[in-house]
Amino acid sequence: EDLSEYLIEQGLRVRYLHSNIDTIERIEILRALRLGEFDVLVGINLLREGLDLPEVSLVAILDADKQGFLRSQTSLIQMIGRAARNVDGQVIMYADNRTAAMEY
Repeated sequence: EDLSEYLIEQGLRVRYLHSNIDTIERIEILRALRLGEFDVLVGINLLREGLDLPEVSLVAILDADKQGFLRSQTSLIQMIGRAARNVDGQVIMYADNRTAAMEY
């Protein structure tokens, strides 16, 4: 939510998803994204897999070098796949160091 607030202050149209948002509201947020009602969707793990969003043109992965399941090679590939569905999609990984999973 803090990142969302910061981006809003910068003039972007932003929404966020996390586990405390109920299913109906999540569906409404994703619908609004598809309709272009906002520019940025900030997500914490809920956007990692299982969504087909060809409208997404940029995926930013924060702390991409952190150790753990959510930064494994497989997890990073799944997150990168969010942008790969868009012909012009791009991925930015923010990290202090490159890891083997990031190099793949």
